[in-house]
Amino acid sequence: MTGRVSDAELVARYRGVALDHDNKRQFEGYLHHRLLINRCLDCGHWINPPRSMCPTCWSERVEAREVSGRGTVQWFTLLYQGAADAAPSRPYVAVVVELEEQANLRMHSTMVQCAPTEITCDMAVEVAWQDRDGAPLPVFRPVGAAEGRVPGPPVVAVGSNVSGKRMLRKGDHG
Repeated sequence: MTGRVSDAELVARYRGVALDHDNKRQFEGYLHHRLLINRCLDCGHWINPPRSMCPTCWSERVEAREVSGRGTVQWFTLLYQGAADAAPSRPYVAVVVELEEQANLRMHSTMVQCAPTEITCDMAVEVAWQDRDGAPLPVFRPVGAAEGRVPGPPVVAVGSNVSGKRMLRKGDHG
């Protein structure tokens, strides 16, 4: 990868992040808006969170490689308090996205360009970038949001939400 930065600069840009030799290339990629995930050079297994040894074949030939940034929402939660910028009228959205490169290759982030009520599990998403105090971080948006296309209506499970109101599946009539 070109454009490497010094360890000192990386630590200065990502204050408060526990940087180490296993994840520093991932954060270095963030500076260039590249989503890098460690990959085993022997068996091809993707490894996230970053580790220096492959959990599949135990090889130490692991290197950060770029991924597409496309995937699906595996699960999500809305935080109304405790997270920076969270408020009762504006929840912070925490998502886990399964990347398309490998089953169970997941990363956690947040969603942008989408109302919290429109997020669904299995929603197709793509990486976008958000600058936080001079440090770019990967976030996700619905596929097509960059072109102004709006995702379809949400599909939710039958049950009760925190207010006790019955939630419906798409097509149900309450």
